Amino acid sequence: MSSSEAENEPATGQGADLPAVAPQLRALRRRASLTLEAAARAAGLSPAHLSRLETGQRQPSLPMLLALARIYGTTVSELLGETVAERDAVVRAADMEPTAAGGWTYWQAGAPGHGMQALRVHVPHGSQGDIVRVHPGEEWLYVLQGRLRLRLADTTHRLAPGDSAHFDSLTPHRIAAQDPDGVELLFVHTLLQSPTATLCLGPTPGDMP
Repeated sequence: MSSSEAENEPATGQGADLPAVAPQLRALRRRASLTLEAAARAAGLSPAHLSRLETGQRQPSLPMLLALARIYGTTVSELLGETVAERDAVVRAADMEPTAAGGWTYWQAGAPGHGMQALRVHVPHGSQGDIVRVHPGEEWLYVLQGRLRLRLADTTHRLAPGDSAHFDSLTPHRIAAQDPDGVELLFVHTLLQSPTATLCLGPTPGDMP
């Protein structure tokens, strides 16, 4: 939806009645660690129009709700404040199916539908060590087995089993296994809302020392 289309959305009190979505819109945007400007740009809205939605001066259309739900990593039902069935808080080891991506192996360690994602990750030696990642949100990791090289901006940290790190994901970062057998991690991050192209900047001059 374009900004011009968005500006034609009905003001509060016009058109079909909708639940009071303003508080949810603001809360979910903040949960997604997005600024007003970033969320508006991703949804094809002006920041002023999104601000009016969040303060209840305007009611969003269904296409707008769909766009915002996608950007915030949630559902239209949650945007509308509807009660959803209680999620299972426990994830059993037998239910953790491995998924391979980019040379890494992931196991889901948390329930879906939340603002954070928890994973168990195996990073092989020599895999993706030259990829720099930058994206909104926060990351926390804990080394279970092996040794890790973590590059945050211009500083390299070496982490051993039992070490952990918690950092702002807008800090350019690289993760690499130091040992030939790779490294095993517990990894928690806020859901990625940016396209992949903006998350991985590719190799930078000089590999991790």
